[in-house]
Order: sequence, then structure tokens, then C-alpha cells
Amino acid sequence: MNTRGLIQVYTGDGKGKTTAALGLALRAVGQGMKVIVIQFIKGDRTCGEHLFAAQYHPFEIVQLNTGDSFTQSLEELRSTTKQTLAFAEKTILGGDYDVVILDEIFVAVNKGLVSTEQVLSLMSKKPEPMELILTGRGAPKEIMEQADLVTK
Repeated sequence: MNTRGLIQVYTGDGKGKTTAALGLALRAVGQGMKVIVIQFIKGDRTCGEHLFAAQYHPFEIVQLNTGDSFTQSLEELRSTTKQTLAFAEKTILGGDYDVVILDEIFVAVNKGLVSTEQVLSLMSKKPEPMELILTGRGAPKEIMEQADLVTK
């Protein structure tokens, strides 16, 4: 059965956005789906989700940055965010995953490292059956309007 995947946004000031997306990822893996989490502004690679992903496939977490927004220079953040955005686009266009999670992408938007237009472009390139999840504080209104489901 080839169903239409949704675009979901998890945003807001409280905690739990990444946790909600990871819960969805675990349920998808349990149903035999292929899941990738692409992290934009994260620094700790020893957290539980990384340890879990190392043991359970087809669940992947990709983090191209080597530090967080507190330890990287602005130039390093720009460079790694650009690489992460290119990787996200390649992943979405490739269509090899059932679920793609762009974790903390809105933090990158709010820091001026990714534009709202770039995120909208990624959303428009999503293959129909793919589920696309975007997380982070301060999701722009234009993105929320294009999403199928917004959780604050």
C-alpha cells in the first residue's frame, strides 16, 4: 500500500519536540520502516538516541557538525549547516527512507543559517509516500501553514 506521507512540525518553547519525533521514529522502525534523523544543531553524540541507533537498523542518526552552537564559531556553524542542508536535500530526493526527521532545523532558521525558503523548498521536494518531520523552537508561520500537522 502506497499511502501519502505527512509533513509534521514539532515546535514551541517547551521540551519534548525531539522526543516526540523520536517516538514516532521508533514506532516506524517497529513497523519495518526505514528512518533517518538528520540533526542540525546538536552537540552530544553520546546521548541515548545515538547509542540506540548504532544498534538498531534501519534507524540512522546523522550529525555532520562537530560541536554545538556554543562551542562552534559562526563560520563553522555556517559551514556544517550548509553541509547538513545539502545532505538533507539529497536524502529527501533519494527517496530511500520512509521517515525523514530534520531535528532542530528551526533553530538553524532562527540563527539565520537556513532560510525559510530553503525549508519550504525541501518540503516541496518530499516524495509523496515519505513522512517528513521538522523540529525546533520558533517554526516560521509560512512553514506551519504548509505542514499537514503542527504540534506546539
